[in-house]
Amino acid sequence: MDLLEQLGLSVPLVQAPMAGVATPELAAAVSNAGALGSLGVGATNAEGAQKMIKALQAATSASFNVNVFVHKDPTPDPQIAARWCAALAPEFARFNAAPPQALQVIYKSFANDDAMLRTLVQMAPPVVSFHFGLPDPQRIAALKQVGCLLFASATNLPEAQAAQNAGIDAIVAQGHEAGGHRGIFDPAGPDERLSTEQLTRLLTANISRPVIAAGGIMDGKDIRAALGWGAAAAQMGTAFVACPESAADAAYRTALSAASSSANQGGTVMTPAISGRPARCLANRFTAWAADQTIPIPAYPTAYDAGKALNAVAKACGEHGYGAQWAGTGAARARPMAAAALVQTLARELAATAA
Repeated sequence: MDLLEQLGLSVPLVQAPMAGVATPELAAAVSNAGALGSLGVGATNAEGAQKMIKALQAATSASFNVNVFVHKDPTPDPQIAARWCAALAPEFARFNAAPPQALQVIYKSFANDDAMLRTLVQMAPPVVSFHFGLPDPQRIAALKQVGCLLFASATNLPEAQAAQNAGIDAIVAQGHEAGGHRGIFDPAGPDERLSTEQLTRLLTANISRPVIAAGGIMDGKDIRAALGWGAAAAQMGTAFVACPESAADAAYRTALSAASSSANQGGTVMTPAISGRPARCLANRFTAWAADQTIPIPAYPTAYDAGKALNAVAKACGEHGYGAQWAGTGAARARPMAAAALVQTLARELAATAA
């Protein structure tokens, strides 16, 4: 039985989990339309995840995916944090505010979040996916025991091989075009920066698990191309940000609609400055400020504590140029429409490309 059949999908499409942007309403609409809807719970705790999953379960009987972050816990470095906050102080001062006195680890990793594991085992979502790395064998076994299919992001062949060896059921090949955080296991190591096509072809030729192509995919023609590279399905995130069911605020939507295809990579930049890990987002005041910085950036997710604080004080003063507006290189091709309509449109476009 292939992956689509296992999940009961009629469209070879996964809506990216997009923690903080994907909602139960979005995921349900996607799943009910025949694709795989997803929730990202890496930015909440076990209680928050349970509420989101319950809301999704109430809105669909179809398969869906719940995504968690499996990052390594940062080693606190007060000196780096202090220098970073001092560098940000002039930006805070624009809004008559001061940076945090200290930076906190705002997101707990699934690698050591026993409460999140208990919630996922209890609720047994059809799919659980991992980003930034892999949990230990005991956590993988616990999820498999309750029937969860497991996905993991990979940005290169060694990561994909590690996922396969760990018993992961499908690999999300995250190309360099993808919006949001790079799933690279070791952010301090080199990044091969493989394109979605390069990575998908590499993985399908060298691993036996189904591969889901992610990065820069925006329409049915793109999905067809991904299937031609050997992918079992395509994952799309930026395309769904513009849907009314997403949690993107008005400023995010406006910035997405203004993205120009003639600008650098669809108006996007890759920066570690917002959160402490490399991530692709729409260019804005924060990314412009970050481009001029040469000092070390605090480790993920402590840098995010400062970035979120700056965005909060800026938004309170009507300035929206400091938000984490994640988007891939296809941002200029986003089409605002209801999620179900988008899935149906993509399905028609895909069918039109059939030989």
